[in-house]
Amino acid sequence: MNLGTIDLRQVTAPGHVTPELRQALIECWIEITNAGGAAGFPFPPIDASQAAPAVDSLVSALAPETSRLVVASIDGHLVGWLNVRRDPFELITHWGTLHHVQTRTGLRGRGIGAALMNHVREIARDEMGLEQLRLAARGGVGLEDFYSRLGWQEIGRWPGALRLAPGDDRDEVLMILAPL
Repeated sequence: MNLGTIDLRQVTAPGHVTPELRQALIECWIEITNAGGAAGFPFPPIDASQAAPAVDSLVSALAPETSRLVVASIDGHLVGWLNVRRDPFELITHWGTLHHVQTRTGLRGRGIGAALMNHVREIARDEMGLEQLRLAARGGVGLEDFYSRLGWQEIGRWPGALRLAPGDDRDEVLMILAPL
């Protein structure tokens, strides 16, 4: 794929997810997971029978105030996406969490992930009224460095929280972006 202009948009309601976008999200999630990505399925390989229900659950929860998809496309092809969520509980409505940050494996290192992260920061601040964003990342795969370059700070770790296989425990790295 030629790297043209990255088109970033958000999806805020289940009815705005076309069958084509749903299929592209499923395919992207399968690709990322099966390449070893830390995108929500810990034990590759996966296929559509696992990814489709996860996408459907995420899509069914979309709502402007509490859950949005941010998708990146080039020439009409999905090249990355993420989900930003806010808990409606009054005590914590000032912060949100990022989930399933993904970019197509063959296009990494070309600014797609950074574009998604910068765009979601604007959405969170300007449209959702959030003051900070949080995420949890799998340690040991370089994600901390990627997020740090974008202004995120590590605020803690859960040592050995993620058991990928016997003898392969990874830290879960807790990160924050504040202020937005």
